[in-house]
Amino acid sequence: MSAHQYDEGHTVAGWAGFGIATVGTTVLGVGVCLVSVPLLAGGLAIVMASLLVTWALHLTGWGKPPGRRPRAEWGMRVRDLSARGGHPGCVGCRMAGRGRGVRRTAVEDVPVPVVGEPAPATAGPGG
Repeated sequence: MSAHQYDEGHTVAGWAGFGIATVGTTVLGVGVCLVSVPLLAGGLAIVMASLLVTWALHLTGWGKPPGRRPRAEWGMRVRDLSARGGHPGCVGCRMAGRGRGVRRTAVEDVPVPVVGEPAPATAGPGG
């Protein structure tokens, strides 16, 4: 039995972004200690690159959609095949223009009872 019962979101996109961001923040820290503008600029550039790499990997299916996943999709080597269409509620997918073609049910399609009106008659047996 596993030590945890929930998907922690460990993905290739997440770990790659974390690793690159760690290098960027280390360069930023060294730049602060040495009061070096080139190191500060380089560290910020590396952190920005980590965001772009993470986003690109997420869009190619190596990330995790928001919410829970089935246990079979918890492994890091499992690619998300639904990423091409966009994940519902995912900011990164919306920024890439994905998931906008999702058909939503119109308000008119759902019958809503009005208070004070009799319920519509249903055809019963023999009727």
